[in-house]
Amino acid sequence: MEKRAELSSASGTGALGTAPVPPLLEARGISKRFGGIQALDAVDFTLRAGEVMALAGENGAGKSTLIKVLAGAHQRDAGEIAIDGRRIEIRSPDEAERLGISVIYQEFNLTPNQTVAENIFLRDPQRRGGLLGRLNLIDQGARRKAARALLEQVGSSVDPDEKVSELSVAHQQLTEIAKALALEARILIMDEPTSTLPDDEVEILFDIIKQLQARGIAVVFVSHRLEETRRIADRVTVLRDGRFVGEHEVADVTDQQIISMMVGRVVDTLFPKSEVEPGETVLSVRGLTRKGALKDVSFDVRRGEVLGLAGLVGAGRTEIARCIFGADRFDSGTISLDGEVVHVRSPQDAVRLGIGYVPEDRKRQGLFLEMTVRENITMSVAHRMTRSGFMNRSAITDVATSYRDRLSVRPPLLDVAVSRLSGGNQQKVALAKWLALRPRLLILDEPTRGIDVGAKAEVHALIDELAHEGIGIILISSELPEVLNMSDRILVVAEGEIVGELTRQEATQERCLELASIKSARAAMASSGPEDTAWQMPA
Repeated sequence: MEKRAELSSASGTGALGTAPVPPLLEARGISKRFGGIQALDAVDFTLRAGEVMALAGENGAGKSTLIKVLAGAHQRDAGEIAIDGRRIEIRSPDEAERLGISVIYQEFNLTPNQTVAENIFLRDPQRRGGLLGRLNLIDQGARRKAARALLEQVGSSVDPDEKVSELSVAHQQLTEIAKALALEARILIMDEPTSTLPDDEVEILFDIIKQLQARGIAVVFVSHRLEETRRIADRVTVLRDGRFVGEHEVADVTDQQIISMMVGRVVDTLFPKSEVEPGETVLSVRGLTRKGALKDVSFDVRRGEVLGLAGLVGAGRTEIARCIFGADRFDSGTISLDGEVVHVRSPQDAVRLGIGYVPEDRKRQGLFLEMTVRENITMSVAHRMTRSGFMNRSAITDVATSYRDRLSVRPPLLDVAVSRLSGGNQQKVALAKWLALRPRLLILDEPTRGIDVGAKAEVHALIDELAHEGIGIILISSELPEVLNMSDRILVVAEGEIVGELTRQEATQERCLELASIKSARAAMASSGPEDTAWQMPA
């Protein structure tokens, strides 16, 4: 369906002798502009009851804007929307919810200091709609009972009286889904729902989505992970540069075809790693220990080498990075740069020594969102362009322009607030900030989390380019294919210790997971008693 269609009240197929069944939701010609940026340009979108529709596109393609138009958070400039063939207006999030549309954003819309039950029915008493309003269940006992029933429907065993702040990310997500069920949602929009979930919890989420489908609930699934799209979605709608590109049955298109539609070009390879002859040792870590987090961590990084850190969530990879960068103090051990022991007591010390660090949480730790692209890019080097208290604004603009162009930041505006950029372009700005420093060591913690496949390919190409320039790189990623394909050497971390070292040729997903699991398996075996220790752990 690649040609534009008029909004119709009959777009499906009914039983013999009956009128065709319209889509559950149909949007035609949706446009939205923010100042000089055309975020959506005549976009079409249809959704059927009981299906999973994947919404695909690069960061900045317009996915988030379309979601917010459907959720009532943004008002469209042009176009029409219909539900069950009836044209409607969505003027606010409350109105969207009354129409049966619920959104689960990447940053959950939960109040952390209230209980799970209070969050599930947070809006219901005010609206007098949905389960709580209809039954007038205002008392605590009835609310708790109703919340427990909804939690059971989504496979959650958490106590309705537990504070949301005490829940894991997965259970917060299940609470959001239960809240949508309480509002009797017919359309559930999920924005990057798996970005922070380990594999086992992704499986739980997919089982719940299938249960929702069976009840006739339609799901809009936004994800940058094409393998997930293929597993869970029935159809895929692709946007590019704010425009509708195409809509297809997932079974009818290949991943490469989806990628080409998303980026407007053929992406030759997602992992463009080439051979680099490593130089002298740039970083040497010996006996790094931090009580409760790290134990006797030792390793080297050479110039031009990409050293990957693999491990399960909570293994200690980020803790290693933060200690090297001076964000966390360590109890014992030494850090040397180019053969000289250095004392990194703060991030300021690290910057002075030529260490750059792109943290996993770019929004809270890597960027100043309300400052401009120019200010963020030059933040680490502005002091070099200041004389007698006066900043050389021309030099600052030259530096910002250079790295903006090198990383293809879009839109190419230096004075726009970083908060206005897509996730992928925010990540490019976070990288540009440290490249402007010209570091000798660059630590990248989850550098492609939450960014689209086109931006991923660009970041991977940049990593390879920086390695050729002689920068030592530490790459931390929860995506094992990224670590395996972009690293020269891989260290596996478990429970704050390095439990294995693999060359690029030796490393496989199975071997990395085996090493990452050994330590905790041995601990469990030791605690279970001698009668359970007859089996042999892998070497």
